[in-house]
Amino acid sequence: MGQASFPEMYERWLVGPLFRPWAEVTFEELKLSPGHRVLDIACGTGIVARVARERLGAAGYVLGIDINADMLAVARTVAPDIDWRLGNAGALPLHDGEQFDVVVCQQGLQFFPDKSAAAAEMRRALAQGGRLAVATWRPDDEIRFFRDLRRVAERLLGPVMDLRHSFGNVALIEALLRDAGFHDVRSRTISRRIRFEDGAPLLRLNTMALVGMSAAGKAMADQERKHVVEDIMSGSAPVLQSYADGSGVAFELSSNLVTAKG
Repeated sequence: MGQASFPEMYERWLVGPLFRPWAEVTFEELKLSPGHRVLDIACGTGIVARVARERLGAAGYVLGIDINADMLAVARTVAPDIDWRLGNAGALPLHDGEQFDVVVCQQGLQFFPDKSAAAAEMRRALAQGGRLAVATWRPDDEIRFFRDLRRVAERLLGPVMDLRHSFGNVALIEALLRDAGFHDVRSRTISRRIRFEDGAPLLRLNTMALVGMSAAGKAMADQERKHVVEDIMSGSAPVLQSYADGSGVAFELSSNLVTAKG
């Protein structure tokens, strides 16, 4: 994986197999139409925005917003024709009166420190009659692959609160959106079999995430953290092998998809 930055590794190894399938599902649900304006909140390297652009072509406008400038740098390199802006989900950098027909937040809401403010901003950004889609992973206790890897990591780190799976209670999401003024709030759980051609990069990036989210990992110096990542990866090899699918790795993954109208 060389000297690639985390956003570059994220784009290269995770986006295609892990995040693109859910973006496709979201737009199958929302049914984009020519001329639609689409906002991707917490866009990362921009896969939701890119799928929207593929479906709309030139007959629409797509904006991606993220708080991480390094993620946006990769997004701009991959898709320079899309409008990318640096900004916080709790105070979106929108122009006066700027609104969208479709607003999507894929796997971002669970990380926002002020979820109520973010939901209010989503409502502000959505045009009257527009549609919102929010996706969050189900709790990792329901996703054996990530649960098993977390348990290996916890042998060295102690308990880990995995923020990626921390807002899987769909009732809380529905209540949050209703309180923000959305109506016709609906939710469903979607499961997909996800396959990686090479499980090693996934294991490394997942281990780095778990160490970074743990109290023990946050207290470590860089060199110690690197050693712990390697130790956890070694200990996780049997888990990876148990999900082997030919030369790759495959597992079931579940996400909430909550839609609402403005």
